[in-house]
Amino acid sequence: MWTTKNVSRHRDTARGFSMVETLAAAAVSVTAAAAVVPVTMNTIHSFRISGAAHGLVNHLSVAKMRAAANFTRSRLYVDLAANTYHVEAWQKTTSTWMTEGGTDQLSSGIAFGFGGVSGAPPNTQGTLAQASQCLDNLGDAIANTACVVFNSRGIPIDPVSLAATATDALYLTGNGGVYGVTISATSRVQLWWTAAGSNAWMRKQ
Repeated sequence: MWTTKNVSRHRDTARGFSMVETLAAAAVSVTAAAAVVPVTMNTIHSFRISGAAHGLVNHLSVAKMRAAANFTRSRLYVDLAANTYHVEAWQKTTSTWMTEGGTDQLSSGIAFGFGGVSGAPPNTQGTLAQASQCLDNLGDAIANTACVVFNSRGIPIDPVSLAATATDALYLTGNGGVYGVTISATSRVQLWWTAAGSNAWMRKQ
């Protein structure tokens, strides 16, 4: 049988959180979120620049295969100003470079550059530099570009002399780090990373 005492006890146990308790819980949640958001954003950005670097590696592989498959020259064309890149193949019949596939754009906050790094990865380039400038159909250099060119055997070559080269590389910077993609004379592609402003290059997979 319910009594006034029972009703009173029921009301006491059924009541929710007080305003003070609710505000305290909200404050804790906001503080935790404020601490987590920067870490999450850094992680996302790290994934983006890593993905962009692996994208360059994949496109270099495609350019090398295109050259061998079509028995012609092929290249990875990089627009350093627009932060874009795509594969092109040399058409012998028309003496022109033709784009194959689409053009890829780097994510916001990522750009082609050195991030304050002054030295190249070990046993790659003598001097830190992006790959040589691309040449147009007439053989003239195109400003703000970099090209890795492969001959029909899949060997990287100098775009002017067409001689084999071992100094091609492309560099990305963003989120306090720099990725380097280097190509050896045997067309071996290697991926590197170092913190911005540091020359402590580490091999990446």
